[in-house]
Amino acid sequence: MDETKKLAAFCSRVSIDDLPKEVVSKAKLCLLDYIANVFGSLRLQAVRDVVSYIKAMGGEGKSTVLASGFKTTPQNAAFLNGVLAEAIEAQDGVRFGGNHPVSAVTPAALAMGEVYQCGGADLIEALVAGYEAADRVAASVHPFLTLSGFLPTGACGTFGAAIAAGKMMDLDETGLLNALGCAGYMTPISMAEDLMAGCTVKIVQGGQAASAGVTAAGLAAQGITGHDRVLEGSELGGGFTKITLNNVDPVLERITDGLGDSYSIMDVYFKPFTSCRHTHGAAQATLELLGEHGFGAGDVKSVSVQTYTVANIATGKGVPENGSFVSAQFSIPYVVSACLLDGEMGPGQLTAERIGSDDIRRLADVVTVGIDDALNGMYPDKTPSRVSITLGDGRVLTRQVDVPKGDPRDPMEEDDIAGKVRRFGGAEDPERIETVISMVMDLEDIEDITELTELL
Repeated sequence: MDETKKLAAFCSRVSIDDLPKEVVSKAKLCLLDYIANVFGSLRLQAVRDVVSYIKAMGGEGKSTVLASGFKTTPQNAAFLNGVLAEAIEAQDGVRFGGNHPVSAVTPAALAMGEVYQCGGADLIEALVAGYEAADRVAASVHPFLTLSGFLPTGACGTFGAAIAAGKMMDLDETGLLNALGCAGYMTPISMAEDLMAGCTVKIVQGGQAASAGVTAAGLAAQGITGHDRVLEGSELGGGFTKITLNNVDPVLERITDGLGDSYSIMDVYFKPFTSCRHTHGAAQATLELLGEHGFGAGDVKSVSVQTYTVANIATGKGVPENGSFVSAQFSIPYVVSACLLDGEMGPGQLTAERIGSDDIRRLADVVTVGIDDALNGMYPDKTPSRVSITLGDGRVLTRQVDVPKGDPRDPMEEDDIAGKVRRFGGAEDPERIETVISMVMDLEDIEDITELTELL
């Protein structure tokens, strides 16, 4: 027991002086990947509308809304920067938690870091500690939190955001413990039902968690107390990990096992595509076949995708008439069709015009998705998909991807993520993009993170 206290104590001790080099390097890559998502998300009209709405509400502050040209309160900036992390669906994630820590942790750290004039080394510490909190809490309730109707990025991300914000505020162990307690009281519901229905409100889950985490840390700094066993609960059985699960016990030891010996940030994967991770094996296999055999989309007669049960449930369906970009992000038929027609799955494939285009709809109609017992047996250790493309000349081209690119076992390295920043940056000033990339990779040398945020 005492998982909450142990987690707070560990996070209070996280220091760049003690972190392994590979952990520091991974934190930088997580930040760089986040910046790519910011640029990509702003290419969506829905995101620009959310930014405009919050901006019109007013609220002066020192925290930058990235790549948007204005500052606001820490809560508002954390909210919007969380939306910018989440909306494009190319954010980082952790398989054994089903969560996307960047969407809550990084916006909270940046928002409070600007207020407190923190440096790059402080940001690294906040990211590592925040990821640890978000990921370990999510792991303790995985996969049953989602099966109970919640999205872990929002519901669990608030704990990581509170720790990250608290680290930037230099809260001590007691302060971080209260920040966790307050976070548990304030964390958003983040209904999975909205995602499955393709509702575009899904894009705010990271922002909700980031903003709530900033407030939780701020309240703790003012002496407001939260339950010191918020995660595991007391004899009343009211802890976060209990009340969010439907008649299933959490695995509480996942919160503390190996704490300090291994870092959850090292388990984080990155995404080359702007779609749910469950679609990535199919997308990668499709693009590999396209590149290897040189056929055109017009040569395709039919496509069969075999995958595992979870992927089929989450992403096996097509995009409904007038469906949203969220529906497209969670549709294997759409993603495969976009890859065949456009040779990529990026921000450009998420516009209303592209989603509703006749060519992509016609091709998606001949893409079928099914469950393969052998592939199902490989999950969750691997997230495999097998694509078989039947061409008009009778040839059948098949490719299976067991571990999609971006997984720590087939990682996206610095060059890959820098390329993603350039690609998603689109019309952004190339010289400014290169300066941003260099600053992030030398993050510990920055004295005030505002040097970076204002450059964006």
